[in-house]
Amino acid sequence: MKNLFLSAAIVLGGLTSFASTSPISNNIVKIIPVQDEYTEVKLEEVPAAITDALKKAYPDAVLTKAYKNAKSEYKLDVSVGDKVGNLFANADGTWIKK
Repeated sequence: MKNLFLSAAIVLGGLTSFASTSPISNNIVKIIPVQDEYTEVKLEEVPAAITDALKKAYPDAVLTKAYKNAKSEYKLDVSVGDKVGNLFANADGTWIKK
Protein backbone atom coordinates (compact mmCIF):
# COMPACT_ATOMS: atom_id res chain seq x y z
CA MET A 1 0.00 0.00 0.00
CA LYS A 2 2.91 2.29 0.81
CA ASN A 3 4.42 1.60 -2.58
CA LEU A 4 1.15 2.58 -4.28
CA PHE A 5 1.03 5.96 -2.52
CA LEU A 6 4.73 6.54 -3.10
CA SER A 7 4.39 5.68 -6.79
CA ALA A 8 1.39 7.98 -7.17
CA ALA A 9 3.25 10.83 -5.45
CA ILE A 10 6.27 10.39 -7.74
CA VAL A 11 4.12 10.27 -10.87
CA LEU A 12 2.06 13.31 -9.87
CA GLY A 13 5.20 15.21 -8.85
CA GLY A 14 6.79 14.47 -12.19
CA LEU A 15 3.72 15.61 -14.11
CA THR A 16 3.51 18.93 -12.33
CA SER A 17 7.06 19.88 -13.29
CA PHE A 18 6.22 19.37 -16.97
CA ALA A 19 2.92 21.17 -16.69
CA SER A 20 4.46 24.47 -15.64
CA THR A 21 4.49 27.11 -18.31
CA SER A 22 6.61 30.16 -18.66
CA PRO A 23 4.76 33.45 -18.97
CA ILE A 24 4.56 34.79 -22.48
CA SER A 25 3.94 38.46 -22.90
CA ASN A 26 2.46 39.80 -26.08
CA ASN A 27 2.92 43.47 -25.36
CA ILE A 28 2.53 45.48 -28.50
CA VAL A 29 4.27 48.80 -28.35
CA LYS A 30 3.15 51.36 -30.85
CA ILE A 31 5.49 54.28 -31.31
CA ILE A 32 3.96 57.44 -32.63
CA PRO A 33 6.43 60.14 -33.51
CA VAL A 34 5.38 63.53 -32.22
CA GLN A 35 7.47 65.65 -34.48
CA ASP A 36 5.54 68.42 -36.09
CA GLU A 37 7.28 70.60 -38.57
CA TYR A 38 7.87 73.90 -36.80
CA THR A 39 9.26 76.90 -38.62
CA GLU A 40 10.84 79.78 -36.79
CA VAL A 41 8.85 83.00 -36.63
CA LYS A 42 9.84 86.45 -35.44
CA LEU A 43 8.98 87.27 -31.85
CA GLU A 44 6.81 90.14 -33.10
CA GLU A 45 4.64 87.61 -34.99
CA VAL A 46 3.70 85.70 -31.83
CA PRO A 47 0.03 86.46 -31.00
CA ALA A 48 -0.63 88.78 -28.08
CA ALA A 49 -2.76 86.08 -26.41
CA ILE A 50 0.32 83.85 -26.13
CA THR A 51 2.59 86.58 -24.79
CA ASP A 52 -0.08 87.61 -22.28
CA ALA A 53 -0.52 83.99 -21.15
CA LEU A 54 3.26 83.68 -20.81
CA LYS A 55 3.49 86.81 -18.68
CA LYS A 56 0.62 85.61 -16.50
CA ALA A 57 1.90 82.05 -16.00
CA TYR A 58 5.63 82.84 -15.86
CA PRO A 59 6.21 86.51 -14.98
CA ASP A 60 10.02 86.19 -14.96
CA ALA A 61 10.23 84.26 -18.25
CA VAL A 62 11.98 85.67 -21.30
CA LEU A 63 10.85 84.50 -24.73
CA THR A 64 14.00 83.79 -26.76
CA LYS A 65 12.65 82.05 -29.90
CA ALA A 66 9.27 81.08 -31.32
CA TYR A 67 8.25 78.45 -33.85
CA LYS A 68 4.91 77.76 -35.57
CA ASN A 69 3.53 74.64 -37.28
CA ALA A 70 0.77 74.14 -39.86
CA LYS A 71 -1.89 73.73 -37.11
CA SER A 72 -1.08 77.22 -35.74
CA GLU A 73 0.52 75.74 -32.66
CA TYR A 74 3.49 77.57 -31.24
CA LYS A 75 6.66 76.17 -29.70
CA LEU A 76 8.27 78.74 -27.45
CA ASP A 77 11.87 78.67 -26.28
CA VAL A 78 11.79 80.33 -22.87
CA SER A 79 14.45 81.11 -20.29
CA VAL A 80 13.89 81.86 -16.62
CA GLY A 81 17.12 82.86 -14.96
CA ASP A 82 19.65 80.21 -15.94
CA LYS A 83 17.02 77.60 -16.82
CA VAL A 84 15.95 77.09 -20.44
CA GLY A 85 12.89 75.16 -21.62
CA ASN A 86 10.15 74.78 -24.21
CA LEU A 87 6.46 75.59 -23.96
CA PHE A 88 3.73 74.79 -26.43
CA ALA A 89 0.60 76.89 -26.97
CA ASN A 90 -2.31 77.37 -29.35
CA ALA A 91 -2.80 80.68 -31.12
CA ASP A 92 -5.40 81.67 -28.48
CA GLY A 93 -2.88 81.30 -25.62
CA THR A 94 -4.02 77.87 -24.37
CA TRP A 95 -1.11 75.72 -23.18
CA ILE A 96 -0.56 72.35 -24.86
CA LYS A 97 1.06 69.35 -23.15
CA LYS A 98 3.58 67.55 -25.37
